[in-house]
Amino acid sequence: MGGSSPTLPSVFDVPASTPKSLRVAVLADSDTRWKWGALTARRLTPPAAEVRLDGYLLRGRATPTARQLEEVGVRADSLREVTGVEFLREMGGAAPDVLVLALVGGGVQAMLHGLRAAWGSGKRPVVVTGYVGVVYEKLADGLLLRHGADLVLANSRHDADRFRAVYEGVGADAAAVTEVALPFLGGAPYTGEHDPYTVVFAAQPSVPDNRRDRTYLLDRLIEHARRHPERDVLLKLRSKPGEHTTHIEELPYQKLVQGKDLPANFRLVYGHMGEVLDRTDLLVTVSSTAALEALHRRIPTAVLTDLGVREVLGNHHFTGSGCLASWDQLDAGHRPVPDEEWVARQGVAADGSYATAFDAARERIAKLLQRPGGLPPLAPYYTPETAPGYLPGILARHHLGPDGVPLPGAPAADKSPGPVRQIVRRAARGAYRHGVQRVAPVIRRMGEL
Repeated sequence: MGGSSPTLPSVFDVPASTPKSLRVAVLADSDTRWKWGALTARRLTPPAAEVRLDGYLLRGRATPTARQLEEVGVRADSLREVTGVEFLREMGGAAPDVLVLALVGGGVQAMLHGLRAAWGSGKRPVVVTGYVGVVYEKLADGLLLRHGADLVLANSRHDADRFRAVYEGVGADAAAVTEVALPFLGGAPYTGEHDPYTVVFAAQPSVPDNRRDRTYLLDRLIEHARRHPERDVLLKLRSKPGEHTTHIEELPYQKLVQGKDLPANFRLVYGHMGEVLDRTDLLVTVSSTAALEALHRRIPTAVLTDLGVREVLGNHHFTGSGCLASWDQLDAGHRPVPDEEWVARQGVAADGSYATAFDAARERIAKLLQRPGGLPPLAPYYTPETAPGYLPGILARHHLGPDGVPLPGAPAADKSPGPVRQIVRRAARGAYRHGVQRVAPVIRRMGEL
């Protein structure tokens, strides 16, 4: 999901003891998580403070390209690609004041144990983690993998209640759960129809996950453009073929659209979601977080029911929202009206409360930074004692032993890769993506014969 970097509020009360300068680091493993982590870092620091933001991109299949980073639109004072072990080594030296872990759950857990081993009982930063958007699957699994951070951010009151219930239900400390909001909300409120009236379908890399359903959605979007030649109908895409986002995209719409007879008012667009929403009159999606961005701006928003309301699609999250609708209804002119109570509980903050959404988290960080004697060692719920059959495997995938210490031979980089290494890395990443997008679907089809 794209989006322009919103203007930071300037109405917060800054505690007198807040440091005048802060060094914040963000470790992210995809373009979407970099966007969330960097914007969260900006919102968690007082407007009056001088902030240095250092970005680290965890090397892997979804490491964002230069184009994706440019589209995210978030600037850092430094930004470089690292292995997990290299990152831990660097954090063991000159650690920042605040560290945001914008990673998948297993990555967060591995880094928490690795950092615990690197820092021990010495001075350490405040560690923050959370979720990029709507949490509609693997709630307990993802939350327990994030346990151990000083702040586990919940993007809404609804999520905060659920997060605390999970932690308390297993006997884990729930004090880290902190209610905020999605950090990328912003933009001008919707004031009325544009000329031409513009319908935007926000595509998702992995929802739905099969050719039949994706082709169906594409055909319905094209048909909507034919039925309404006076409208602009845009297919908003997350990535270009060969690029990866947080989720693997095996069947990009760019390929599915090839060879189809497209009406003149139908177009594929990239770019910042915020800029696209500036001209949107109706946002349509299956379950993209773009729906929450649109609702924040009070843009009419439709969450499709054509493929059912199912957990695997994520649109079940929108039950009670008033936004569920089918293409037949939209073709006939229906414009969903959101339920205000539902919107208020989801962190959308369309009522103007967004300006104070990060107050509690910011105050909490300020207190932790000035805690007498510093912060205690990180204490994740999962340990070799509580999860001996689960935790070692998670740590091993990140080349860490059960104690969080890097294993012998773990990949690390002491210097920037040379030209030959860069070529090899690009080739390997390209081969992986080819395997995901071309070979894996073929093997899967063969298995279905």
